[in-house]
Amino acid sequence: MQQCGMFNDLNREPIQLSQGLQLLKSEHGPLNEAKAEMNNLARDYAQNTEPSQYKESLLHLRTIVTNFFNELHVHSEKEEGYLFKMMEKYIGKESGPLVVMEYEHGEAKRNIQEFLAGTKNITEPIQPETFEKLLIHVMTTYDVLTSHFMKEEQVLFPMAEQYLTEEEKKLLLERVK
Repeated sequence: MQQCGMFNDLNREPIQLSQGLQLLKSEHGPLNEAKAEMNNLARDYAQNTEPSQYKESLLHLRTIVTNFFNELHVHSEKEEGYLFKMMEKYIGKESGPLVVMEYEHGEAKRNIQEFLAGTKNITEPIQPETFEKLLIHVMTTYDVLTSHFMKEEQVLFPMAEQYLTEEEKKLLLERVK
């Protein structure tokens, strides 16, 4: 098990994550790299793209966003389908961390889907406002997921480590592999 970086309030020792939780956390690494690439490209395009290059830039970014979205979908299905469901009995699902986590998943997906819908059948000329609006969806996704991953790693995963039974942790590992 690897250390999580969050301290247990009782003994101030780093919390060790079980294998299933560590696996979910480790998936954040490649997702963080991909979302940073996506965000950096969107920011670069926002500052440096001439109107004559809008379509080409958006289509290039669309490929990157589509790949990221596919990876994110697999990861979020594991969290929502297994971890969140397991945690519901301990912390509820009407308010608290799970509501926030699911909302953030939804916000990230909504922004990606709006970008993808807006770039599906691009016709020229593309107005600067439209170009900017599409890029903002990508940058917003980055912001939402950066905060989201931090909350999972610092709050939800350590909480799950404390609440889930050993049997539940084994089951989680089997399901997220």
